[in-house]
Amino acid sequence: MTYDLVIIGGGPAGYLAAERAGQAGMKVALVEERALGGVCLNEGCIPTKTLLYSAKLHDGVAQGARYGVSAQDLKIDHETVIKRKDKVVRTLVAGVKAQMRAKQVEVVSARGLITGKTEEGFTVQAGEQTLTGKRLLIATGSAAAVPPIPSLKEGIESGFVLTSREILDKKELPASLCVIGGGVIGLELASYFSSLGVPVSVVEMLDHIAGENDQELVALLKADLEKRGIVFHLNSTVTEVTETGVRFTKDGEEQVLEAGSVLLSIGRRANTRDIGLESIGVATTRQGITVDEHLRTNIEGVYAAGDVTGFSMLAHTAYREAEVAVNHMLGIEDTMRYNAIPAVIYTNPELASVGHTEESARQAGLEIKAVKLPMRFSGRYLAENEGGASIMKLIVNKNTQQVVGLQALSNYASEFIVTAGTFIELSLTLDQVKKIVFPHPTVAEIIREAVFAYEE
Repeated sequence: MTYDLVIIGGGPAGYLAAERAGQAGMKVALVEERALGGVCLNEGCIPTKTLLYSAKLHDGVAQGARYGVSAQDLKIDHETVIKRKDKVVRTLVAGVKAQMRAKQVEVVSARGLITGKTEEGFTVQAGEQTLTGKRLLIATGSAAAVPPIPSLKEGIESGFVLTSREILDKKELPASLCVIGGGVIGLELASYFSSLGVPVSVVEMLDHIAGENDQELVALLKADLEKRGIVFHLNSTVTEVTETGVRFTKDGEEQVLEAGSVLLSIGRRANTRDIGLESIGVATTRQGITVDEHLRTNIEGVYAAGDVTGFSMLAHTAYREAEVAVNHMLGIEDTMRYNAIPAVIYTNPELASVGHTEESARQAGLEIKAVKLPMRFSGRYLAENEGGASIMKLIVNKNTQQVVGLQALSNYASEFIVTAGTFIELSLTLDQVKKIVFPHPTVAEIIREAVFAYEE
């Protein structure tokens, strides 16, 4: 059967593209081997946030005496948390399925393999079916990276080493947890299990955690997590997974870390293998599929969006990329920009960033000034938070007086970071931002405070 668009992959990029294309009247087939929703919905963004919310409630009650609230016999039932996570995921997956039906998208539950091109379009083998699409969108996502560490694969096969997929399904708590990798997922799950009283250690190859975030805020976050009992081993390279833990080197010395379970969380790789890209000549790099600002590949009529491009592995980036790709198919002028993509680490407190950090702005040759304020400048924040290091930085281009970045270590940061992203996307100057009315009291008012605190 011939379709206007065949999409391989039912994650954020795939299902949103199907929804937008179906809404525009295109005949769409969506091919997904596993559950609709992809990694984000089934084993990433949503499941981890469900767990972290339970931990946040637990932490809030545990510290309730600061607010005049006390409780006895406080505990958190991990098995109940996992059951609730499963319910949340089922509800959202059902919602995606309903949207596909509403937009008359044909969902094919099978592995999609590109097999070639005919006069009618691109052919995709999906189980027993052969689908033909006048256009093709590749949205096959990513998978957990598995480095060539001795005995690592054996550890995964035995269940001793877990990825984010497996650990989110385990109803029993590990006696202790060693996390390999201090990135987003590693830190979020370290934070969760630490709240449940599990001894947690993080082994990170770099000299810092949390990737390319503002290093001053990262240091504060690390100190906060250490106060909660998480132990960090930085500048450390894992050399072997043993039957009871990991072996790593630091400063030339070998150390052994015992653990009840190991979480492998060193990043993800684009799913470009064994999907038939070579059958039509789609260009790739080690990073992923190569695309332009319209998400077009080098093959006319073939697009790629989401993690498979290897550029910005975030669900909200995938959503926007899908919209840009479909708009181009429909002849609607649109381009993908990455200068105002927010990123959040949902620890407690959260670490959120959008646009440039001080470091990246200077590397880009911008003359900038950073306005740094403690979060207690926000009345709402102060009313609801007692103790802890929380801070916000507003990055301003001194020559244009435009906001070019914002970073915040703060509860609620994930909710107000988009405000600064909007300023960046619209290239607003400080004088323009000053005329925007913020509701009071809100935590987002910290941005207004920073704008008025700016001095040459």
